[in-house]
Amino acid sequence: MKLSILMPVYNEAKSIASAVKQALDVTYPVEVELVIVNDGSQDGTGEVLAALDDPRLNLITHPQNKGKGAAIKTAVAGATGDYMVILDADLEYDPQDIPRLLQPVLDGHAKVVYGNRTFGSHSSFSFWYVMGNKGVTTAANILYNCYISDLETCFKLMPLELYRSLNIRSAGFGMEAEVTGKLLRQRIRPYEVPISYRARSREEGKKITWKDGVEALWILARERVRKPLG
Repeated sequence: MKLSILMPVYNEAKSIASAVKQALDVTYPVEVELVIVNDGSQDGTGEVLAALDDPRLNLITHPQNKGKGAAIKTAVAGATGDYMVILDADLEYDPQDIPRLLQPVLDGHAKVVYGNRTFGSHSSFSFWYVMGNKGVTTAANILYNCYISDLETCFKLMPLELYRSLNIRSAGFGMEAEVTGKLLRQRIRPYEVPISYRARSREEGKKITWKDGVEALWILARERVRKPLG
């Protein structure tokens, strides 16, 4: 198996070098590539990325910012792996958890694996952010009669061709809800693995807002009323 790690990047000059190093320093049980999409950054991120040199890197650039969903779509088009997982460049997620996500797949127990953040105590957590995440996840559970714990998790691991087949249209953070809604509509239930998570504050660069939560609810409802795929 070959795993494509997809990293969308927008104005992360302070963290991108560390994010890439952490991702490539992990000992993976499979071959990996790191596909980075610089999504129109204007803060020097491009210069930092240009200085990186590793044969596992595949760097793609959007001249203008298009949003996370659009960046992932570009990364998916350029990826060559059998499986894919998304890893943000903001250091909130620990790439050391990725082998744990792979294990249920390698053991033959799952095809789609989500990293489940436990939202334990942490000084950077916003009460409303956590409640918003739980609200969106609860809405998905009710709409699709399922039980998942963390819809908005960045760590979504699945076959690359499966993601391509979902035809994700959301350009921004709404892609998280669209991916999950379309999987659930196909009766694909993600296998969940606990992961670590270090949230950063708005002052540190947190980009997602309450408007993204409202959009996620709309997308979940829209996908629920569509005919099942296949």
